[in-house]
Amino acid sequence: MTTTPKTAGPTLRRGEKTFEVNGGDVVYEILGKEGDFIALTPGGRYSKDIEGLRPLAKKLVDGGYRVLLWDRPNCGKSDVQFYGQSESHMRAETLHALIAGLDIGPCILAGGSGGARDSMLTTMLYPDIVRKLVVWNIVGGVYGAFALGAYYVMPTIHAARALGMAGPLRLPEWKELIEANPRNKDRILAHDSDEFLKVMLRWLNAYVSKPGQTIPGVPDEMFDEIKVPTLIIRGGENDWDHPKRTSLEISCLIKGSKLIDPPWPEDAWERASEARAQGKVKRFNMFDTWVQAAPAILKFLDK
Repeated sequence: MTTTPKTAGPTLRRGEKTFEVNGGDVVYEILGKEGDFIALTPGGRYSKDIEGLRPLAKKLVDGGYRVLLWDRPNCGKSDVQFYGQSESHMRAETLHALIAGLDIGPCILAGGSGGARDSMLTTMLYPDIVRKLVVWNIVGGVYGAFALGAYYVMPTIHAARALGMAGPLRLPEWKELIEANPRNKDRILAHDSDEFLKVMLRWLNAYVSKPGQTIPGVPDEMFDEIKVPTLIIRGGENDWDHPKRTSLEISCLIKGSKLIDPPWPEDAWERASEARAQGKVKRFNMFDTWVQAAPAILKFLDK
């Protein structure tokens, strides 16, 4: 990738800072004044400001911890980046560099949905920076993995094939990231379209269901590398995106892990999805229930 000038970057709020990883700036903030650190990661390509995440962070701060909130590459105000075996591998490398660079490790990793996968993979690849692990809303199964590839990768591939690197600029998700950080336009255009498509195909392949991969793009044997105390909050009974079965399988793969029932209703994800489809909510604020996990998380961490 060609290095682009650092011009017209994001407007930072009070408390927000940047840390450079692999030529791209990561926007982060730290909540709380004392206590062990928790690196808290949301799902999808949502920023640290997605509705529902900060209330959970504040409850954890009230419980005596400091919380690192961060915009992963391709999320929020951070610079876009395109490298790695999968997008989660890129995020794991970024989180490791951020924790090491800020000298806050070993710390606790916690995350839901895509943030759960990012946190688990970071623990597998960089166990030296992790003290404990807490995950929930774990994506798995044929539908869950297929939906991620179709939503997050295929539209970008179609756009780049048809129009070169100007194509992704027309997609709403990349428009939103450029609005949050105008520098991202030049960063996208700086890529060679052929090399960019190779990365996108590699990322897409991670979402193709394969034997021996309970979560997308991660061989099951890598779970042997997770040796820290781990709390798993089970997926909902009929949640197609984060199947109950996947949570049970992960609890078997992580030796000594603790599996608990969700503190929110079994059908919370489905009801929120329906509300969005019916126009009852403006955004896909599926994480509003996460704050309900604070008591269980604090109980686990305080042991």
